[in-house]
Amino acid sequence: MNDTMVTLVGNVATSVEYRETPTGGVARFRFAVTARRWDRERGTWSDGHTSFYTVFAWRALGANLAASVSVGEPLVVHGRLRVREEEGEDRQEGRGRTFVDVDAMAVGHDLTRGTAAFRRVVKGETRATERQGDGAEGGVERDPWEVVDPPKALVPVA
Repeated sequence: MNDTMVTLVGNVATSVEYRETPTGGVARFRFAVTARRWDRERGTWSDGHTSFYTVFAWRALGANLAASVSVGEPLVVHGRLRVREEEGEDRQEGRGRTFVDVDAMAVGHDLTRGTAAFRRVVKGETRATERQGDGAEGGVERDPWEVVDPPKALVPVA
């Protein structure tokens, strides 16, 4: 299989939408990537064109994204590029629309622009609150986002 793999660096443009499906959960959000260029005449960096991508993340990655990412945060997204075209009768002059999607394999905060604290999810647990027990005796509510390794306080380096 010949897949085009991409790594994108940009910012979250919309809220992460998370939905459960029969094959597992899926998260979706729009991702803005702006080219930066060095302007020799001015001696400064300038923003170029902004491209927008729809990022899809499945199963655990999707659930973890929904719990970890907010609009405006800088991310690095690595995944499979998909370009799809749709014909549109409502479009002027009969032109279709082109969509560029990324099926994410890995996503992380861009640490060149800030700090982050990692929290490991306990293996084998679902992402929503689950009930333990056989049901007859009433189970015990348990938080599936229980922190296994609590993050250490971030200490600025002088």
